[in-house]
Amino acid sequence: MDFTFTEEHQAAVEAAKAVFAGVAPDGVPSPALTPGAVAEDFDRALWAKLADADLLSLLLDTEYGGAGLDPVALCLVLRESARVLARVPLLESGAAAVTVQRYGGEELKARLLTRAGRGELVLTVAANGRSGHDPAELAVTARQDGDAWILDGTQTAVPWAQNADFTLVPAHTADRTVLALVPRGHEGAVLAEQVSTTGERLGELRLESVRIAARDVIEADGAWEWLRELLVTGTCALALGLGEGVLVMTSEYTSKREQFGFPVATFQAVAVQAADRYIDLRAMEVTLWQAAWRISTGASGALPASGDVAVAKIWASEGVRRVVQTAQHLHGGFGADTDYPLHRYHAWAKQLELSLGPAAAHEEALGDLLAAHPLG
Repeated sequence: MDFTFTEEHQAAVEAAKAVFAGVAPDGVPSPALTPGAVAEDFDRALWAKLADADLLSLLLDTEYGGAGLDPVALCLVLRESARVLARVPLLESGAAAVTVQRYGGEELKARLLTRAGRGELVLTVAANGRSGHDPAELAVTARQDGDAWILDGTQTAVPWAQNADFTLVPAHTADRTVLALVPRGHEGAVLAEQVSTTGERLGELRLESVRIAARDVIEADGAWEWLRELLVTGTCALALGLGEGVLVMTSEYTSKREQFGFPVATFQAVAVQAADRYIDLRAMEVTLWQAAWRISTGASGALPASGDVAVAKIWASEGVRRVVQTAQHLHGGFGADTDYPLHRYHAWAKQLELSLGPAAAHEEALGDLLAAHPLG
């Protein structure tokens, strides 16, 4: 097994670092001081820069103006974005677009993908179900009616729902899951505003006899399962990037902060805690790339790829929580100062920890897989 990144992967990382270098984590009001959403829209200026750098089309085929790279490339860019808390739907739009490319019809791909790669169309995914705890595909029903599908149900906590042009919604029939592309403002689709821990706008999407043309519905087997695994893996990449950014911030602070005439970083208790969090990050990293590699290559293993995804999410959820908690402790009262960005990272970490299932949910899923696929 070779986890060495290709030249194309490394070029994507360098391009991402250049774009995100000018992003300030405190570019919007603090969620701790804002009663509602911190902003009405995502960072459109940054979105345009990502499009100009061809970072929105990394996973798209060349016929749609893309680079034809794999999900590993997306995770590498997501990792860089999380270091600066970039407020863009990079994960959701990228995952939705590549799912359309992989499983959608030719007409749908021709209509969406080139524009999505140029940043002209923004996509998101309803992946949290009705309550955030139940399977997303069970929250909405789908039935065929002539040359259309009728959708009924509710999806909660849809990221960037008010600003995305289309939401990819999983829905269940009697025997399978389909993915329906619902335009913003479509008849029967009602959005209620929600606000995340990070202060970003979410949407509760209520579908009341929403009629979607058959050409905008993906019926291929395995499409939703693959999309969900990609979303979870991308969330792990965000958690890794955020954790690495927080550890760097903590290292810099403890190297300058002095007690008894010495930098607190030289104290054994501080060094041990920082070392433990470094180990967490390395475990988060290796499990992330294992999951991304399985999704990218379709390689076989002792367990299905969903097992590696579950392991990565367990480490990401628990690891990012421990990293930010230790950072808060080592910063002392300064870490809670709303003029200092650490509290923002803490809020984002909590959102990522619980997003698409906390560690306990993925531990349960992993247990089910182990029961169904005995090892040895």
